[in-house]
Amino acid sequence: MLIHQLPPKPDYFRVKIWRRLQALGAVAIKNSVYALPFSAQASEDFQWLRKEITAGGGEASVCRAMFVDGLSDQQIEGLFRTARDAEYAEVARAAETVASAGEIARLERRLREITALDHFGAGGRKTAEAALAGLKGRKANQAKREKAPMKQTWVTRPDVHVDRIASAWLIKRFIDPKARFAFGAAREGAVSFDMFDGEYTHDGDRCTFEVLLQRFGLERDEALRAIAEMVHDVDIKDGKFGRDETPGFERMIAGIVKRTARDEVRVERGTELLNDLYESLRPSPPERSPQN
Repeated sequence: MLIHQLPPKPDYFRVKIWRRLQALGAVAIKNSVYALPFSAQASEDFQWLRKEITAGGGEASVCRAMFVDGLSDQQIEGLFRTARDAEYAEVARAAETVASAGEIARLERRLREITALDHFGAGGRKTAEAALAGLKGRKANQAKREKAPMKQTWVTRPDVHVDRIASAWLIKRFIDPKARFAFGAAREGAVSFDMFDGEYTHDGDRCTFEVLLQRFGLERDEALRAIAEMVHDVDIKDGKFGRDETPGFERMIAGIVKRTARDEVRVERGTELLNDLYESLRPSPPERSPQN
């Protein structure tokens, strides 16, 4: 349990702490008293939040509590279910209006976040999952392959490394040949990739390159799949695919990053590397029989 007293000003600090509590899935027992089901992770989360509150000029205490009168365990569990049901309902409503694949991906991420905080099995989960499944089904029927943005500016975070370098190459060669790239914050009218809340970014354990491959129907290309496996292992660092070529590929990308700090140059040099790598991985055409 977290018990706090926040300073009256600044307002943004009070909003910030409230958002932190929402992100943890905590529920208010009464004003300034918040609870989470006991676990080592919950205790650690509240301890970090307590430090943040005191650093901002407030007061806070963390304790482990057992109610002996007043609220029962069932009533407290009901508070958690009510909070999660409200969040599930937001997802279900949003599923009725979203249009783009990027918005669907964001809804999927949001549903996973809510589910991770659903400690007592709120009933709204099934409704939200059904709404999202129906939305994905409708989108799949509308188009098997997402329509590629054409002649667009694609924006990503600066200081590009393997996933953004490879994604930029994939975009330019297979998705939007007239693409222009910008490095910085998301902007109006630009297609964002490999950044927070980007239209094309990490999804679950998949890196951005893998997401682009799937969203634009490029997964049948064996050479692209092989590159995706290398990019995944270098970027995610989970050793999921373990291809023999990956260590060498990682060294080459590291050399590109080390040689220049300019993102445009990194993408250019990465493009040369990936073009050669792609050609080396493509199945060789059958040899022609000698003419008699």
